[in-house]
Amino acid sequence: MLETRQAKTAEPRSFQSWRTGWQAWGDDISRKLWFLDSAALSADARRRTRLEDFGDPPLDPALTVLVKGLELEADLHPLGRLFMRMHLQELLETRLRLAHAWSQRPEALEASLIRRPIFITGMPRSGSTFLHELLAEDPENRVPRVWEVMFPISNQSKPSKKEDRRVRKAEASLWWFRRLAPGADAVYPMRAWTPHECVAIHSYTLLSEEFVSTCHVPTYEAFLHGADLGPAYRWQKRFLQHLQANCPNRRWVLKSPDHVYGLDELLTVFPDAVIIQTHRNPVDVVRSQIQLTQVLEGLYARPRQPDELGVSETKKIAEILDQITRFRDARPEVAEHFIDVKYRELASDPLAVVRRIYERLDIRLTEKAIEGMQRLASNRTRYRRRSEDTTLPRLGLSGLADTNRFEEYCFRFQIACKESDLRLT
Repeated sequence: MLETRQAKTAEPRSFQSWRTGWQAWGDDISRKLWFLDSAALSADARRRTRLEDFGDPPLDPALTVLVKGLELEADLHPLGRLFMRMHLQELLETRLRLAHAWSQRPEALEASLIRRPIFITGMPRSGSTFLHELLAEDPENRVPRVWEVMFPISNQSKPSKKEDRRVRKAEASLWWFRRLAPGADAVYPMRAWTPHECVAIHSYTLLSEEFVSTCHVPTYEAFLHGADLGPAYRWQKRFLQHLQANCPNRRWVLKSPDHVYGLDELLTVFPDAVIIQTHRNPVDVVRSQIQLTQVLEGLYARPRQPDELGVSETKKIAEILDQITRFRDARPEVAEHFIDVKYRELASDPLAVVRRIYERLDIRLTEKAIEGMQRLASNRTRYRRRSEDTTLPRLGLSGLADTNRFEEYCFRFQIACKESDLRLT
């Protein structure tokens, strides 16, 4: 009987040892096959495109810092390593093609003006995606769509009345993404025609929070938060000029929580920009952000412990709030650029929020825009009770004292800082 018990208790250890050995073997093989090296990635992109000039800004030091962080800190699993290598290759090849295309018509791009763009920012998971989609329903507004950010260079020599092949290519890529990251739709549904975030545009410069959101790379994160983001915003301006080449007279509506790290540079490149800051209960934001991070990191790397995620995501949200609050306090002259939107107001009456934004900007809200926004709002499940994984202990936030850092923000913007079980989806 004792021998049987010993055998039973030994089995988990044996299985764990086997799994660890198999994992180490897989990591070793995948590292040999798809080792991430900045020089090799750049050379391969040049070889595949037969182009040499990546344009501005320079790839390094950003690319080198990023790939070192991915190799040494991210704990990539074999499939994730392959995906990341493919993603970086796609970014670098597209960067070469864009730089080449832009060099052929610099005067035309420079003459394509971007007037009074609207940037939505603030904490992630605070209703900014819903607001972005609402404003995209106005035909007078222009948003970057997922398909054109993923594939900004057309292979078609002449415009076609048929759907652009790049749309179908994006749909196929996103279909595979949903198969490989099955939780993605629950936290951030994305389709080819979805309005895309600026973070994806910045990824071409390798100065992007995208890599921080999808992988645990603290060295790169520290580098990014200390870097001059002016080149990323100058790149974004040229990218938008490229996208609007055939329709330059519409108003850009752009969105990314990560603009809080580059507000000075943003307003330098886009001096007439309007900035909408969305606000939500930070504890709810942290809870939702942990779920998103778990899904995104799981696509590339082995999961971190919930308590570790709780600490890191709470710190991240606190830093975002500190960053934008300090900026607004230090630059009172830009107060007129800001419009504040509360999550609960957006959830309860989205059209009232849009009307307030338009009145502030002296923009006419047309019946066609209202119709599209109402249709979007009615077709979207605005509130959903969360029946699982809603408690702080399960998400790694139990007893986390850092949530006290949110009290000043909540008082300043009159945000209820008690826990909520409602979510705008």
